[in-house]
Amino acid sequence: MTEYPGFIAVETGEDNALPVAIAWALPNGQIKHTLIQPDDEWLDEELLSLGGYDLDELRQFGVSPLDVLRELENDHFSQTLYTAGVQDDEAALSRMFDDFGVDPFVELTSADILYPDLDPGEWSRARNDLFGELGLEPLRPEHEVQVMLYLHRRLAETAA
Repeated sequence: MTEYPGFIAVETGEDNALPVAIAWALPNGQIKHTLIQPDDEWLDEELLSLGGYDLDELRQFGVSPLDVLRELENDHFSQTLYTAGVQDDEAALSRMFDDFGVDPFVELTSADILYPDLDPGEWSRARNDLFGELGLEPLRPEHEVQVMLYLHRRLAETAA
């Protein structure tokens, strides 16, 4: 059985780090994904910045940020997670850690460092091509993680 890196992606509202959805990969290649219920304090500041979601949808189907952090901690405590958008994902996770008084327990880094044999920018181009090939949306965290998993498998097969 192939073991996969811990890929992660966080979707945010427009122009800020308000987390609205998150997805991450487990070592077996399964993806966990959920909407995030916005904290009431977040809404006071940024009511109109919920990305493509409406408030009722996030409240009804989302999970509390603290529960999201607990689940992530159970799956990836003290690990490095790989992302396509380090700064955006870091900002969104930092907001959840800070607002709920949780010490950060993961480190994020760019997924392209997993592939040192690729020329600079080649991983990003291959990732972008896969979105089109698979008909997935780049800003959806579950799609981001799915593409990173698929690309990892493809690159591992090519290297073997």
